[in-house]
Amino acid sequence: MERHPRVAGIPESGTIVAASTSPVTPANAASLDWRERLPVLRSGKITLRELQPSDAQALWAFINSSEVTKFLSPPPATVDGFERFIAWTHRQRAVGMQATFAVMVDGFDTPVGLFQLRQLDPGFGTAEWGFAIGSAFWGTGVFRTGAELMMHLAFDVIGVHRLEARACLTNSRGNAALRKIGAVQEGVLRRSFLRNGEYLDQVLWTVLEEDWRQAKVIWGGEVTLN
Repeated sequence: MERHPRVAGIPESGTIVAASTSPVTPANAASLDWRERLPVLRSGKITLRELQPSDAQALWAFINSSEVTKFLSPPPATVDGFERFIAWTHRQRAVGMQATFAVMVDGFDTPVGLFQLRQLDPGFGTAEWGFAIGSAFWGTGVFRTGAELMMHLAFDVIGVHRLEARACLTNSRGNAALRKIGAVQEGVLRRSFLRNGEYLDQVLWTVLEEDWRQAKVIWGGEVTLN
């Protein structure tokens, strides 16, 4: 059984985590397609695409800053560690366990962050997502657009019914960001996240498929999927 350490999450969200391999039943026919190759998602100036080995240097530089890692499990400490993580995400995608995307912004040649979606039950009916965005891009709309693209992938492509995120209770920026995209706070998970030897409380946020359907009418954004 393959395992990989927890990787990231951001002050704008919950935690990006790694999952062990287990049998998967596809939620629908589209599930088979994304296992072979993640689609490229685009809206406005933001593009989400599958991670590439060449992304390791940029992701290491963006995500390992103290601002980004304040509420996260430690990400890989080296560029080599990120290269191994990227290779692991490809293997996990191939068996239908998770999908991890680089966040690209027009005008920049390298990723400014990443998004991850992983299954919590066989068939991806319930999933968890996490994100890591370089602090230079906080408050610029990158997170919101990327989150909308990820919800499109989760609900419209993979067939997720319930999407969960976790953010430390003291992470005011992360909790506010999740609230703004329409996530619903369901409760507080007491002492559920270990960081620097201390157990912290986390807020559990959810988006249901019907929430997404209603939000799309208001959002009215256009997604290009290749």
